[in-house]
Amino acid sequence: MRRLFVAVTVPETVRRHLSLLAGGIPGARWVAAENLHVTLRFIGEVDGALEQDIVDALAGLHQPGFEIRLEGVGQFGSAASVRSLWAGVARCPELLQLHRAVHRAVSLAGAPADRRKFVPHVTLARLKRTGPQTVAGWLGAQARFRSTAFPVTEFVLFESRLGREAAHYTPLAEFPLHER
Repeated sequence: MRRLFVAVTVPETVRRHLSLLAGGIPGARWVAAENLHVTLRFIGEVDGALEQDIVDALAGLHQPGFEIRLEGVGQFGSAASVRSLWAGVARCPELLQLHRAVHRAVSLAGAPADRRKFVPHVTLARLKRTGPQTVAGWLGAQARFRSTAFPVTEFVLFESRLGREAAHYTPLAEFPLHER
């Protein structure tokens, strides 16, 4: 069984820009630059046969390429118990269309449902027992974050292996997007 997700990768220049946001929150576990991505669909644990069905379904998608830009920061969790910090994705109808196509393909292949609302973002850090004032200060200091736009020319099926300190992501298959 492998733990899978589908994502858009973030180019090196943008990852470097995002890494400048790391810091200022004691105890935060910052995501390694090479692991920064925009999740399109979390799949979860699947066996080999279902994995192949998912690969086949994703390979059948014919979506156009587009550009996205990261903009702003935010948090998941309650004000009293923040679980993670993220950089948002500026409004992009093409990304939402790609998400819907990936979600539909993975579901039709037989993967378990993912009922979470799609909030396009790049997870920057995971937190435990961090005070709300500390988080609010960081959010305020980074509120104007904005990356340069970058092209999305493919999406990737990843395996996620949970480790003691951090997750390790391995690309399993890449799916090109098409010229407009």
